[in-house]
Amino acid sequence: MKWGAAIVAAGSGKRLGRPKQFIEIAGLPMVGWSIQTFAAMPEIARLVIATEPESIDAMLALVRRLAPSLAHAVIAGGKTRQESARECVVALADDCDAIFVHDGARPLIATADVRAGMREVRRGRGALLAEPVVDTIKRADAGTLLVYETLERGELWAAQTPQFAWAGDLLAAHERAREERRAVTDDAALLEYAGIEVVVVPASGQNFKVTLAQDVARADAILRRRPRTLAAG
Repeated sequence: MKWGAAIVAAGSGKRLGRPKQFIEIAGLPMVGWSIQTFAAMPEIARLVIATEPESIDAMLALVRRLAPSLAHAVIAGGKTRQESARECVVALADDCDAIFVHDGARPLIATADVRAGMREVRRGRGALLAEPVVDTIKRADAGTLLVYETLERGELWAAQTPQFAWAGDLLAAHERAREERRAVTDDAALLEYAGIEVVVVPASGQNFKVTLAQDVARADAILRRRPRTLAAG
């Protein structure tokens, strides 16, 4: 199966005060860790990254340094994550059998987890990395904050990326959502709405999203313990 990898890295990074995909973590821009991981996987035939228009040149330079042998493109992202993901999927769909979409702010993604997600994919079936929810989750009224429901924790999973699907299925799901003006927060939700079966793949390692300053410090500490490659420099 010929895989396409999409990285969505077009966020403004408001909580960190700057575009977070270029924040240095353990000697590399944050998004560089995912680029480096995917470049080492022979299953991946093409990489497309969505970023801000003003960051395209910098992102291209980073990809050429870390993934010189991998076919790639860097494109302008949309106004929302969903729009950026769709642009990546459109760019990959003609050349790849299957696609996964990854957040550039999850630099600790493990190769073994990517492959576990890949193995679940076929026509009509997608997958996503996730971890079981360990906290008790309450539903509360948005205005009064009064709790009206406690959810069954044993059935809850915290979604991560990558999220995986057959290329045609993912493209069709995005196009349907665009036509219906349906806004969601991840690609798996689009697959669900389109009637595509989606299976959870338990993440084996630390794959948290870097959002706050303490997340940067935590990711830096973990990645500094990993073996370095020549590409990292």
